[in-house]
Amino acid sequence: MKPIKILTAVLFLVSIVLFWFLYNGIDSVVEKRALIAAQEQQLIDRLRLIREAEIVFQEQNGRYTANWDSLADFIENGKVPIINRREEIKQKAYGGEEVILHIDTLGYISAKDRIFKKNYTMNAPEDGVFEKFQVAVGQKVVKGMKAYNMKTADRSIEPIFIENGTIESLAELMAGENVTKGSNLINFWEYQFDINTDIRKIGEIPYLPGTLLEIFVGKVDKNGLMVDVIEVKDPKPANPERKESNEVKTKKPLRFGSRLDASTVGNWE
Repeated sequence: MKPIKILTAVLFLVSIVLFWFLYNGIDSVVEKRALIAAQEQQLIDRLRLIREAEIVFQEQNGRYTANWDSLADFIENGKVPIINRREEIKQKAYGGEEVILHIDTLGYISAKDRIFKKNYTMNAPEDGVFEKFQVAVGQKVVKGMKAYNMKTADRSIEPIFIENGTIESLAELMAGENVTKGSNLINFWEYQFDINTDIRKIGEIPYLPGTLLEIFVGKVDKNGLMVDVIEVKDPKPANPERKESNEVKTKKPLRFGSRLDASTVGNWE
C-alpha cells in the first residue's frame, strides 16, 4: 500500500475516533442537563407540597413545624374544619350600616384532602335561564369540555371547563329556572400533588433517599408584631450552579420562605 493511502486511512480512522468522542461528549452533557432538570422539577414539586402542608398546619396550630414526623402525621391523620364566612349588613338608626361577619363550621375534612386537592367553581357569567348540565357528579372533566347550557338575554351559551377535574356537586336547578350572574353552578376538584407520595418521607429529597431538606421555623418581630417564619432549603443541589461552594453563585439552592420575613415564596417562581 502506498504511503499516501496509509496516511489517508489513518487520518480517516482518527477522524472517526475524534467524532465519536465529540459526539459522546455532547450527548453526555445533554443527558446530564436533562437529568438535572428532571431532578430539580421533582424537588420543586416536593417543596410545593411541603409548603402547602405547612400553611395548613400553621392555620390549625398557630405555628409551623420543623419536625417532619409531626408534619407527616398531620397530613395523614389531621382534620380541618370547613368554614363558611358570611356577612350580614344591618341598617343603623342614624342611617349608617353595620357589617357583621358570621363564621360557621359546617363540618370537617381530612388534612390530606385539604392539602392535596385544589377546588374550583363555575359560576353563571350573566343573568339568564338555566337549561341543562352536560356533566354529572363524579364525572372526570377536561379543559375545553362543555359544562352546561343556559340562555341569556340575547343568546344561548355553553360555558366550557378551563381546568381538568372531577365533579363534586351541581346546583339544584331545573330547566327553565332563572339564574343570576355569579350564582355557583358547579363545584369540581383536581389533585394538585401526586396522591401516591410517601408521606412518611415527605422531608426527603426525592432523588436522594435518606437525605433530608433543611428546615427552619421561628418568629420574627415585624413592627412590634411577632410573626411566624419558615424556610425549607435544598442542602445538596443537583445543579452545580446552585451549590454554595460555587464561587460564581449564579443561582441559589432551591428553597421557599425566609428566616427574616413572613413569606412562603419559592425562588423558582
